[in-house]
Amino acid sequence: MTDPDLHDVPLTGELFRGVVELEHTATGVQPHRLPAWARRQLPDPQLLMAEAQPSGVRLVMRTTASTIELTARPTRVGYVGAPARPAGVYELVVDGEPFGRASVDGGDLLMIDMTTGGREVTRGEPGTITFGDLPARSKTLELWLPHNELTELVSLRADAAVEPVGASGRRVWLHHGSSISHGSNALTPTGTWPAIAAASVGVDLVNLGFSGSALLDPATARTMRDLPADVISVKIGINLVNADLMRVRGFVAAVHGFLDTIREGHPHTPLLVVSPILCPIHEDTPGPGLPDPSTLGTDAVRFMATGDPADVAIGRLTLRVIREQLRQIVEARRVDDPHLYLLDGPSLYGEADAEAHPLPDALHPSAETHRLMGERFARLALAPGGPLG
Repeated sequence: MTDPDLHDVPLTGELFRGVVELEHTATGVQPHRLPAWARRQLPDPQLLMAEAQPSGVRLVMRTTASTIELTARPTRVGYVGAPARPAGVYELVVDGEPFGRASVDGGDLLMIDMTTGGREVTRGEPGTITFGDLPARSKTLELWLPHNELTELVSLRADAAVEPVGASGRRVWLHHGSSISHGSNALTPTGTWPAIAAASVGVDLVNLGFSGSALLDPATARTMRDLPADVISVKIGINLVNADLMRVRGFVAAVHGFLDTIREGHPHTPLLVVSPILCPIHEDTPGPGLPDPSTLGTDAVRFMATGDPADVAIGRLTLRVIREQLRQIVEARRVDDPHLYLLDGPSLYGEADAEAHPLPDALHPSAETHRLMGERFARLALAPGGPLG
């Protein structure tokens, strides 16, 4: 039951950070990380699911309220043959300090069969979370939405006036990448490696990490072209290998086209290309990457590479091939683009790290590794002296 002392707070765009577009639904608002025109051009179920999961999206407000309440309808994702995933986390930060976490009961459940691509949705009701006993002062609240489940916001309520926070004056960091950037295996929305890196140096994050969907899509590049940004990074590689999407010839042209499009809107903005982190199954073996059938139905589903290493000779992609191609592409473009840089992915997670912190499912980093990567990216890229510093 809702507290009668709470009043409704309009869910207007001024309250949101890290969002590209708000869709007004019959019962609330749905944050998106791609605009409607891009979603129409790319009606792929995986991409549409990923962009609607609000990784990096948060409500930011100034208030003296002692209690805030959010009602939302989440869409959780489950996989046939895999253990149930924990409910998404809503995380409250007060004046820059962690304050509390909660999960919404109820909502919809999307079950995906990784072997067939089949999907089935079970409908549920919205749920409500409450953060009480907030500090008795004027304060800035950041309510981070779950990074790994779609969430339709139905209502926001508080026991005092709430105001949007104006421009922070901090640099805006626009980032694009795969499920690793999206936050797979991170435990909380502020625990993804991009969120950790942004917090470390005090930049405003716009995270366009799309699970399974960092595929050099032109619509993603046009979205990045049109968004405001002070610094930009693109992490390219792993999805192109595990989707077995293209060969070297097409890859080189697609990377140039992707960067050309971003440069149309950001001709002089520092732009960092990040090559793939270490992933032993795909270092020398092409995709497709698929779940290991022997692990389905266990508590530890793992992925495997199914391509033939001999096919590298005819242009199939591996992570080692992609790193070398990206090195050549950036080197060639820097002749005319001195604000373009390259960061070697294994400097964020490499061979020594794989020994100490192996990828739990052979593909995605653990929560501990997200922290390691975030701290390293902040130091190597975003801090003073780095290419985005």
